Amino acid sequence: MYQRILVATDGSSLSKKAVASAISLATLCEAELVALKVVPRYPQSYFEGGIALQPAEMARVEQQWAESGQAIVDTVQKAAAAKGVKTKAVVAKSDLVSDAIIAAAKKHKCDLIVMASHGRRGIKRLLLGSETQQVLTHSHVPVLVLR
Repeated sequence: MYQRILVATDGSSLSKKAVASAISLATLCEAELVALKVVPRYPQSYFEGGIALQPAEMARVEQQWAESGQAIVDTVQKAAAAKGVKTKAVVAKSDLVSDAIIAAAKKHKCDLIVMASHGRRGIKRLLLGSETQQVLTHSHVPVLVLR
């Protein structure tokens, strides 16, 4: 059915449920798994331009984010390996999470994207947006959304 499944995770408890489901599905389909964590490219503050960060500080923060993201996908890789699922751990740097998910699915030739929806509604959805909605709207690959 599916040959390669991309699972997008942010390490939250809700995305851990999506990861568990993706691993189970990959096991059933004998598919490979691509575990993806998207991290921002550079630090952003709420007061854009209010406090200038030194280049060394920006590099330190970016490195910290990359290491944290790698730890998250490495955990997915270990859980999948315990179930006999071949997994690739990927950390992508992008300020546009949904675009990075779609691009990773294309790059790794995935035929399914699995991700969680935080289920924001009303003003929270308007203000915070929905990465899941963006992936659903723009992906040419089927998307399985879990809550």
